[in-house]
Amino acid sequence: MHSNLESKVVLITGGAKRVGAAVCRELHAHGAQLMVHYNQSHAEARALQAELNLQRPNSVAIIQADLLNTAVAPSLIKETIQHFGRLDVLINNASSYYATEIGQINEENWLDLMGSNLKAPAFLAQAAAAELRKQMGTIVNITDMHIERPKKGYIIYSVAKAGLVTLTKSLALELSPEVRVNAVAPGPVQWPENNPQFDEVYRQRVISQTLLKRIGNPTDIAKAVKFLIYDAPYITGHVLAVDGGRSLNL
Repeated sequence: MHSNLESKVVLITGGAKRVGAAVCRELHAHGAQLMVHYNQSHAEARALQAELNLQRPNSVAIIQADLLNTAVAPSLIKETIQHFGRLDVLINNASSYYATEIGQINEENWLDLMGSNLKAPAFLAQAAAAELRKQMGTIVNITDMHIERPKKGYIIYSVAKAGLVTLTKSLALELSPEVRVNAVAPGPVQWPENNPQFDEVYRQRVISQTLLKRIGNPTDIAKAVKFLIYDAPYITGHVLAVDGGRSLNL
């Protein structure tokens, strides 16, 4: 495959599995070097690292951190630069996702959902800003198709992801002209694991509401991320919906 991201260094949060792993594989296939962050998914991170380094030795490193602790943000940036010599791309992908219905919201789930989906991206972007300006780099945030029409029962998550859109646009203003900042808003591309709410009836309803009448694939998100990094030099402050048209039909 043409290595159009060769020499580019990417730090991706939550990159060990699911959509994050698909993004890693897509960018790596195009020549990128990766620092893959994980929190608890150590085995998956090690397996992905081994898989990709087998294809191109010493091209992928992994790093563990709890992103709810904002003090780790500068060290993630610093260790990436120390390992690879530079940082060109920050992808804020890590996310907590679960329901918080009225009457059951507490401070713990507020801090968790707001922390992973909004606070961590903000502090990581701040920590990376100087290096990204130096490299004329880019930030891609992973938000959600429910940013304009919140999902019932998911109050905090919806608020956090909507906040991430405003953060994306604010960072585009603050870091211009050197750094482009965009977001991808996925729709149904992969069902949550071990959640009885997402049974076959729910899944068929989602598919029926999606204009393309099917769910997507994590690779669809990965290709959108790659587009915003490499193929969109005149796009910043934009949110790219990758949802099969479902957000138009809710």
